[in-house]
Amino acid sequence: MDVTIGIKDNARDISFQSAQSSKELIAQVSKAIEENQAVIELSDDKGRTILVPTSSIAYVEIGAEEARRVGFIA
Repeated sequence: MDVTIGIKDNARDISFQSAQSSKELIAQVSKAIEENQAVIELSDDKGRTILVPTSSIAYVEIGAEEARRVGFIA
């Protein structure tokens, strides 16, 4: 799952691949914002942890479920 988080007053964004489903990610981000948590903790598919201050989140873009890759199979 592709995840992109836009940061306020910053031209760069945070992009990573997550093993979580889109519903899980939406619930986690929504809960952190609604409860005014200082930081949201996310993890990517390689086991790295990403900490983002919730007050600086401009947007969160969650891609579609990973589709079948096109190419030759050996």
